[in-house]
Amino acid sequence: MNSIVLAAQAAGGGASSLPMLLMMLAIFAIMWYFMIRPQQQRQKKIREFQNSLEVGAKVVTGGGIYGTVKRIDQEKHTVDVEISRGVIVQVDKSYVFADASAQIGNA
Repeated sequence: MNSIVLAAQAAGGGASSLPMLLMMLAIFAIMWYFMIRPQQQRQKKIREFQNSLEVGAKVVTGGGIYGTVKRIDQEKHTVDVEISRGVIVQVDKSYVFADASAQIGNA
């Protein structure tokens, strides 16, 4: 990266580095807008979904397991998910990522 900057300065005859600085700022702004900002929005949606979980909701865990929420423990930050009739697993609330009923409807 430094060699590119030095080559650009040498080619410009010692001209101001302001255009290079503006170009770097523009590249950063474009990267933020197209890469970082959408990821932040997805994370916000996931957090909102996790905070709005209710008993009976159909969910997908981080491991790809589909199930139904049977109990939510706010103190331990866990969710009991029934993955089959009579089979209940306890998962951390932060590993419940999606509404399964919305995904099944799109399939």
